[in-house]
Amino acid sequence: MPMEPGGIIPTTRWPAWLGAAALLITSWIVLAAMSLQARAGAELVAIAFPPWWKAERAFQATASANASIVRMTAVPTVLVVRPDRDDGLRRLYAAGAWLTLDPQAIAACFKANDDLGAGDVRRQ
Repeated sequence: MPMEPGGIIPTTRWPAWLGAAALLITSWIVLAAMSLQARAGAELVAIAFPPWWKAERAFQATASANASIVRMTAVPTVLVVRPDRDDGLRRLYAAGAWLTLDPQAIAACFKANDDLGAGDVRRQ
């Protein structure tokens, strides 16, 4: 069938800058994830549980993984812990942890008066 004159089919196109912005955001997220990631064999790690969990559930999950809570953060489901030396990170993930992070990388989340007396992230 021949097209009638003036019968232009409208097309929707992404703005030219959207692909570059998506690439920039994705690369920033990947770099942040790599720099915040806890190192293998780290003595202390910050762990993040699902944000809808209450603090008590995060404590129970940490205890079930045989990890010691060292410090709480301003976010109740992000804790600094000392994992068990025998496969402690794997147990934390099995208990429900979403992320393990370098605790010094998230130091801005710490409250000034939340020390549980079990140690401190910073060596004095």
